[in-house]
Amino acid sequence: MSPEGAALRGALAAIAVLGACGASSAPAVSAPPPVAAPAVAPSPAPPAEPVSLAVGGVQYRGKLTQGGWLRGVAPAGTRAVTLGGTALALAPDGSFFAAFDRDAPASLALAVTAADGFSLSTELAIAPRVWRIESINVAKRPGKLPDAAFKAKRAGELARIGAARRLGSRAAGWRQAMTWPAAGRISGEFGAQRIYRGEPGAYHAGIDLAAGAGAEIRAPADGVVTLAAADAPFTLEGHLLILDHGMGLTSAFLHCSDLVVREGDTVAQGQLLGHVGMTGRATGPHLHWALTWQGRRLDPRLFAAPER
Repeated sequence: MSPEGAALRGALAAIAVLGACGASSAPAVSAPPPVAAPAVAPSPAPPAEPVSLAVGGVQYRGKLTQGGWLRGVAPAGTRAVTLGGTALALAPDGSFFAAFDRDAPASLALAVTAADGFSLSTELAIAPRVWRIESINVAKRPGKLPDAAFKAKRAGELARIGAARRLGSRAAGWRQAMTWPAAGRISGEFGAQRIYRGEPGAYHAGIDLAAGAGAEIRAPADGVVTLAAADAPFTLEGHLLILDHGMGLTSAFLHCSDLVVREGDTVAQGQLLGHVGMTGRATGPHLHWALTWQGRRLDPRLFAAPER
């Protein structure tokens, strides 16, 4: 076995231990399928502390649960790292980032391949969550059919959002512990969902902060502005801002009253981005903060400190 292969074997053993630690921090109750949920199931508090492990000089840290994250450093000589078949980008120092969707399966395979082709894989246990599910004994009402002008405008907005999330940057915000972008209590939980006579509605893909109108919005981590709908608000999101934190991790801030940064700007953690409002489809002033990684929807409460 090559030296790289030996290093990978030790590293994968460490990852396997991490997976077990992650599983041990799981809630005792498995997440029920949405259709079979009780009338109201409260969302549990996210795990308080990430799992950390250092074995043979290899360090891993993360919250291995639905909506959570993982950071690690690949051994020297690593050619590729994949999680559930998705290739992970490697920083020059071998660091990598990955995250777990709201509906991530119970386990995902983490595979590491050395320069000589030697490869090892281990299953990471992904702890389930119990989401706030509300079953309503009424039929899901179809929304008003949009007219041609709305559909054309919305298609352009969705294209811009998709492009902003795919753009990528060299920002290193993915390495940082995030801070809350605005003050205020949590008024809308990530993952919450309604079931209409057995038909699931869309789940809440971000977190709502009940900050007052005009409250400051600040960058939760370093990033590059990839979308800033400063002049013309989007139909649903209003004045929308998307920050790319690097490694495929992005933040979106919805319903802002105004934005003070522009597309292409590089921002530092804590820098002023704009102010809370109720533009777009909103019933009152608040900030909707959403996190995504390569299309996966993530829980901001698992990223931000201090806990709320």
